[in-house]
Amino acid sequence: MAGMGTAILISLAGALLINGVLFLIAFKLQSDKLTDISYALSFLALDVIALLYAGHLAAFNWLLFLLVGLWAVRIGGFLLYRVLIVGKDRRFDGMRESFTRFGKFWLAQAVTAWVLMLPVTIAQYRGGRLGVAAYIGLILWAVGLIIEALADYQKFAFKRNASNKGEWIKQGVWRYSRHPNYFGEILVWTSIYVYTFTVLQGMEKVLGLASPLLITLVLLFVSGVPLLEKSADARWGKLKAYQEYKQRTRLLVPLPKLRHSVHSS
Repeated sequence: MAGMGTAILISLAGALLINGVLFLIAFKLQSDKLTDISYALSFLALDVIALLYAGHLAAFNWLLFLLVGLWAVRIGGFLLYRVLIVGKDRRFDGMRESFTRFGKFWLAQAVTAWVLMLPVTIAQYRGGRLGVAAYIGLILWAVGLIIEALADYQKFAFKRNASNKGEWIKQGVWRYSRHPNYFGEILVWTSIYVYTFTVLQGMEKVLGLASPLLITLVLLFVSGVPLLEKSADARWGKLKAYQEYKQRTRLLVPLPKLRHSVHSS
C-alpha cells in the first residue's frame, strides 16, 4: 500500500506542478491557447506517471494507458485547433485578467485531473489481466469517444457556418441530445472505471468510483449543463420552436425524441 500511496501522491504533485507552471505562463501571456490544451496535457502527464508506477507491464496496462492517451490527444487537439481558429475562449472572459480567479480555475483543473485518474493510477500499480469487465469497458470507451468527437465536430462546423448565425444546433447527434458531448465525456470515464473494476481491491473500488461520479456531477450540476442551459434560455427561451426542441429533446443521453412535451430525461 505504501508504494501505491506514493504513486497517488506523486500523481497529485504532478497535476499541481504542471497546472501551476502552465497557469503562470498563461496568465503572463493572457492567452487561451495554452489554457485550452492544458487539460489534455495534464492527463497525458498523469498517464505517463501512472505507467511508470505500474507493477508490471502487460496488455492490460498498455491498453489502459492508450485509453487515457488517445482520449487526451483527441480532446486536446480539438480544443487547440478550435482556439487557433476562433482566437480566444469566451469561457475565460473576465477571468484570465484576475490572478486569483484564473488561479482557482487552474487549481480546480489540477485536482479534477488527479481525481479522474485515480482508478487508472491504482489499476496501473496493481496490474491485471484482460477479463469481461475490461472488454466491456473497451466497448463503452469506444462508443463514448465516438459520440464526444462527433458532437464536438458537428457543433464546431455548425458555428463556423455563417448561415447558422443566431441559431442553435439541432442536427446530427444534437438532434437526439442537447448535450451529447458531455454524455460522451461521462461515458469515457465511466468506461475506464469499468475497465479497471476487477483490478481494484476493497475500498479501492469506492475510491475509483470518485472518477465517474466527479465528472458527472461537474458536467450536470456545476460548469457544464447549467451554464449552457442558462445561456440558451437567455438567447432562445422565448421562441416557441426552441421551447418545443427543449421539451422533446433529451438533456443528456442521445435517444429518439420524446413524442409529447414532458420534462426531458
